[in-house]
Amino acid sequence: MEENSKIANCKLVIIGGSAGSLQSILKIIPFINKTISYSIVIVVHRKNTEDTILEDLISVKSSLPLYYVEDKLPIQTGCIYVAPSGYHMLFEKNHTIALDASEKVFYSRPSIDVSFESAAQIFNNELIGILLSGANADGTLGLKTIQKRKGISIIQNPKTAEIPYMPEFAILNSEPDYILTEEEIVLFLNSLPKKKGE
Repeated sequence: MEENSKIANCKLVIIGGSAGSLQSILKIIPFINKTISYSIVIVVHRKNTEDTILEDLISVKSSLPLYYVEDKLPIQTGCIYVAPSGYHMLFEKNHTIALDASEKVFYSRPSIDVSFESAAQIFNNELIGILLSGANADGTLGLKTIQKRKGISIIQNPKTAEIPYMPEFAILNSEPDYILTEEEIVLFLNSLPKKKGE
């Protein structure tokens, strides 16, 4: 019953990944219903450049509006936000985004752990965290924080990950609520309550 109430209350889905995760993201995001009642944040390890190739690609593939992230940008329901390169992506109490240029975590900025932990502090049981393919341990501590704050943690089934190390490490070092394939993640997200009137 408690888990069902968490699912019903979801306000934010945050997806983290590293090497190989783009392939998984493109198997998930294009198939998310347009009537979602939550926002989607994507945090992917990326080179420290100012290009928006990742944002452009996701925008083309998805029917949901995508916002190019700037500091203090408000989070809107039904929209996608991608953490920009060179910054950690944080969340504030008024549901705005804060960008931080402090030191790298797991050689990465943005860091999945930093964003997961920040989102958990703000959204608590209204948060779903999803960890995808990758080659290091980033994301595990963040998932554990999401669970401590009564959110839901999902890890990609390592058998379907291009680089299975990250999901395998997270499974061994946390107790995820779900271990799902990309197709199962789509079904799960589309099973969440839709916008009122839809």
